[in-house]
Amino acid sequence: MNYEGQICRAPMERASYMLPVAVGCSYNRCKFCMLFKHLKYRELPLTQVEEELKRVQRAGGFPKRIFLGDGNAFGLETSRLLKILYMIRSYFPDFESVNMDATVTNIRLKSDEELRKLYSAGVRHLYLGIESGLDDVLKFMDKDHSLSEAYEAIQRIQEARMVYDAHIMTGAAGKGRGICSAQKTAEFFNRTKPRRIINFSMFLHKEAPLYQDIEAGRFKPASELENLQEEKRLLELLSVENLEYDGFHDFIEYRVRGRLPENRKSMIDSLEKCIEKYLTKDEVIAII
Repeated sequence: MNYEGQICRAPMERASYMLPVAVGCSYNRCKFCMLFKHLKYRELPLTQVEEELKRVQRAGGFPKRIFLGDGNAFGLETSRLLKILYMIRSYFPDFESVNMDATVTNIRLKSDEELRKLYSAGVRHLYLGIESGLDDVLKFMDKDHSLSEAYEAIQRIQEARMVYDAHIMTGAAGKGRGICSAQKTAEFFNRTKPRRIINFSMFLHKEAPLYQDIEAGRFKPASELENLQEEKRLLELLSVENLEYDGFHDFIEYRVRGRLPENRKSMIDSLEKCIEKYLTKDEVIAII
């Protein structure tokens, strides 16, 4: 597979066949994100997409789950997405699901009829970058949605029978606001009921737009200790059944994962041990 840029997908998709349909992210304005800043967004030619499908077929591949890359493949025009989905079906008639990243705006721009057609053609899981349950945080980070817009979009894809999965980011609310963010984010999830939550705790690069806000004093980053405490509170408050959770703290090389509610205690116990360790350390801020 020829892939331009960094491969980024949820860990739950590690066994999926990744099919590139675009390069970069069509939005690409979130202040904290550096994944696609070096890329100019473009859609890949359908002939190139089909050649990749042929390559996998010739190699004897018969994928059951397929993940469409890049940053927000659901932003493609519905007619184009349907052509890709029909193409996938023609080469791999027994595939079970096609999953991809999306933004709230991607969903808002599609009609209910379009959502139903995409589901019928095989789209199952959409990963949305929710980040925080605080509206002012979403606005400050230049996300493409408000909480009310997210509620509406999620309701619409769920009515179309698609599964909603969420990306969040402990630390997004900044220093001193982690517990508040955890409470509001848990409230959001308890209402919208995602199937999966992936937490990429904030890991900031000095070239990210957000770093300019830090230098100007407009944003004070939370410490890794605060991020761990925020995550612990979130896990305590989540009441969603049969929820897969995976939390990454790359800067301190810590990870907590499991299924709620059955693994809640062991996950919280693990977090408490990590928190105890960082209570006795100098403050650690995840900036490189």
